Amino acid sequence: MARNEEASAAVAAYLRQHESKRLLRFITCGSVDDGKSTLIGRLLHDSKLLLDDQLAALQSDSLRFGTQNGEIDFALLVDGLSAEREQGITIDVAYRFFGTDKRKFIVADCPGHEQYTRNMATGASTAELAVVLVDARKGLLTQTRRHSYIASLLGIRHVVLAVNKMDLVGYDQAVFDGIVDGYRELAAQLGIHNVVPIPVSALKGDNVLALSPAMPWYRGPALLGHLEEVDAADDARDIGFRMPVQWVSRPDQNFRGFAGTVAAGEIAPGAGVVALPSGRRSRVARIVTADGDLARAGAGRAVTLTLADEIDISRGDVIAAASDPPQVADQFAAHVLWMGEQPLLPGRSYWLKIGARTVAAQITEIKHKVDVNTQKQLAAKHLELNEVGYCNLYLDEPIAFEAYADNRELGGFVLIDRQDNATVAAGTIDFALRRAANIHWQHVDVDQAARARIKGQQARCLWFTGLSGSGKSTIANLVEKRLLAAGHHTYLLDGDNVRHGLNKDLGFTDEDRVENIRRVAEVAKLMVDAGLIVLVSFISPFRAERRMARDLFADGEFLEVFVDTPLEVAEKRDEKGLYAKARAGLIKNFTGIDSPYETPEAAEFVLDTGENTAEALAERLAAAVLRAD
Repeated sequence: MARNEEASAAVAAYLRQHESKRLLRFITCGSVDDGKSTLIGRLLHDSKLLLDDQLAALQSDSLRFGTQNGEIDFALLVDGLSAEREQGITIDVAYRFFGTDKRKFIVADCPGHEQYTRNMATGASTAELAVVLVDARKGLLTQTRRHSYIASLLGIRHVVLAVNKMDLVGYDQAVFDGIVDGYRELAAQLGIHNVVPIPVSALKGDNVLALSPAMPWYRGPALLGHLEEVDAADDARDIGFRMPVQWVSRPDQNFRGFAGTVAAGEIAPGAGVVALPSGRRSRVARIVTADGDLARAGAGRAVTLTLADEIDISRGDVIAAASDPPQVADQFAAHVLWMGEQPLLPGRSYWLKIGARTVAAQITEIKHKVDVNTQKQLAAKHLELNEVGYCNLYLDEPIAFEAYADNRELGGFVLIDRQDNATVAAGTIDFALRRAANIHWQHVDVDQAARARIKGQQARCLWFTGLSGSGKSTIANLVEKRLLAAGHHTYLLDGDNVRHGLNKDLGFTDEDRVENIRRVAEVAKLMVDAGLIVLVSFISPFRAERRMARDLFADGEFLEVFVDTPLEVAEKRDEKGLYAKARAGLIKNFTGIDSPYETPEAAEFVLDTGENTAEALAERLAAAVLRAD
């Protein structure tokens, strides 16, 4: 019995020791075949961290897929996808957890190919340190610059420069020193000031767990020893208490707490706090956890705060130190790494998620894009997959934030496509555009309801969409005549007419099409606010822009009218000969030919022009509008 108690006590002590170990999150990155996966496999193997069945599977896989002539191929421990094993490359980000007596680790093995830049950024977004591998035979490559730039962009300030395959250059110190000198120059340009160079052979194990006798000239630490000892804590600016609210806890009517993880600073009962973006102030009453109340809580601790006053706080708000609050703004300069298959187009609306808060957002301008391989700044009107741009960002409501360099939690965000909810970008806030804080809505006494009432009508927008030649303008014109005859106040915004004035500076690229619709939607919104029934006749080929237009209006104000005409019918009606010119290659980006038309998914009205005349369809639509009044 005593022996069992001793064993239980030993296990409990071991678990307490394990829980108290510091955790280091790091990534390995570099060019293809630099040995990233092999290095992680070597770390796991030599640290005796593989179970017997894992080791047996590794030996079996090495015979089937390995590249070491039957010897253990350590890379197979990490390259889990069958496609990776067949090609001998890393595609996805592979995460592995391991620990030593001194520390716990989560390592992400990031892909080296340029087309998987977004995968590498995913791994770097939560890492504190990067192990950048360089093949001693090849030296610094384009991929080295690219991965180092992304690591720097995503806030990694500690780098281990692992010069690998030293065995293949005869463990030559001059080769190592030359690579180190070149990388230190690159790191200085990128703002990475903590670089520890280590010459290694992942395949042979040199300087991985212990210093190698093959390189007596090297006097620094072995790789694992450095990872165990490095202090990679965030060295950003020391800021006050911040906690994004993840959940409002109301188990009963006597308790209301705000749950979240402390993102920065410390908090104690009695401390003054402010809720942002509302700006309401209170004091902390209790710091509640599952194990009881705390006297103090610091960064990384998950807690529930109760406040002395009943103030309105919701999920996504930030509770911060009243004496040192973060900024609140709705316009920012930010770096954006584009991850979507379709390009980023300025003016298109996305969801922005920062912490637990989600708001509508637009990239209003791409100041420049960055050549990730050379860090040169290039002019750009859109961003393609894996490209990085420096952009102006506009939100439809203000948020509390910190510059990403000061705090990752409050400065990093993702953009989400509003059509399919796919994550299409990762971004880092640089600073607020100050002019946003100086612009406020001016109160006016005469509102839309009063303007519409005096006209005896309900203000709304009829948005006609369809292919060129579908009959949009013809039907819209007939509807306006019918409404005008019934005594209504209207205005027709036609695509061709608007391009003679307001939008005469725009072409027909995807970027200009987005801006074309954005401007017209804003004008239509103003006209509806004036109490008018406005008819908009534009091809408006993209669902995202039609949704953006709809979102400007209140419920029931925006009616989408899809003029459904087959492409072959629209071509036959083409009096201007535009389709023929487009098919001959004389007109680029022509909708229906070499630029897509995305049919509406839930239009309020669908007008089938194949079975009805324009006059009949117009009469039917006008009657529906008049009935609604």
